[in-house]
Amino acid sequence: MQDFARIDADGQITIPKEVRDALCLNEGDAVLFTVDGERAVISRIPTLMEIAGTFEVPLEKRNTPWDEIIAETRRKRAEARR
Repeated sequence: MQDFARIDADGQITIPKEVRDALCLNEGDAVLFTVDGERAVISRIPTLMEIAGTFEVPLEKRNTPWDEIIAETRRKRAEARR
């Protein structure tokens, strides 16, 4: 599929309906632009709920509160920078 759009005075474009439908894009969805040379590819970014359950969580990490996970991740990143 190919379609086109024009850039307006603010540098914005409207994603054509056929493209929105093909990517299942709705108002508020996030998209990713990947530039490769003179090409740009637009991809839909799945929501957290859509990817929930797709990653294996070790038994010892299950039911760990998010604030603990975030604190541990930040600590490990800070240690890695040293």
